[in-house]
Amino acid sequence: MSKKSGLNEKIILGVDPGTIVLGYGLILIKENKVSLMQYGVIRLAKYTGSALKLSKIFQRVIQLIDEYKPDEMAIESPFYGKNVQSMLKLGRAQGVAIAAALSRQIPVVEYEPKKVKQSVTGNGNASKEQVSAMIGQLLNIKNKDADQLPDATDALAVALCHYYKKNALSGKSKDWSTFVRENPDRIR
Repeated sequence: MSKKSGLNEKIILGVDPGTIVLGYGLILIKENKVSLMQYGVIRLAKYTGSALKLSKIFQRVIQLIDEYKPDEMAIESPFYGKNVQSMLKLGRAQGVAIAAALSRQIPVVEYEPKKVKQSVTGNGNASKEQVSAMIGQLLNIKNKDADQLPDATDALAVALCHYYKKNALSGKSKDWSTFVRENPDRIR
């Protein structure tokens, strides 16, 4: 956990990359309790040219890092679809966001979309609406707010996926009964 505050806490920045809308979300883990810090989107449609969009992504991610001082960044990897051009654009957006984090010595972990959805909803094929609804429940976000920013709730899902993965790897939950006992807030 972070040494910044001297407490047992960590801040995770989650990013859902995009060249039209990029979602971000920050969660605070304090004594194994997760709370929402901030979430939102970076709207890029108004900028012309891919270089300008990538520059704006880099600048805004740097601003988020400098303001919130995350310990780690989790980012969704581009999914493999039929449109190669879209995949290339997403990959560039992801690369620029990663470069921003690395320029501030923030470790970065990448997660596939299915893994993210599976970790927060239990269904790797969940819709954006299902992910948004679950994030709303897990982080106590009003549904109306969560529904308006699905890219932001996707970013929060990436951050939560990272936290859950780190918890699982630390060996805290060896079986389902231990998991249920240690995570009552995740059981509905």
